[in-house]
Amino acid sequence: MCYGHHRRSLSPDRPPRNNNNNALVVDTLRVRLAETEARLERARAREAELTRRLEEMKRFVSVMEILESYLKQRFREQQEYVARFFSSFPAK
Repeated sequence: MCYGHHRRSLSPDRPPRNNNNNALVVDTLRVRLAETEARLERARAREAELTRRLEEMKRFVSVMEILESYLKQRFREQQEYVARFFSSFPAK
């Protein structure tokens, strides 16, 4: 007795069910591969955009550092000017 289990016939005139199963597995893998490739393409595009934005931010920071340096120098020059200006007056 098989108790509900059916045995497959091994007759040569009937193609094995494995071919259908293999085709289904191959199709599933192709779909998954296409999805993975699409995700990879989106990730690469996102990486390129983030890289572009990072380079833009680096240039901005560089400009801000140059501006900061210039303003510090001008501030020191103005402080020296004011100090010389007030030192030229005689003390009372």
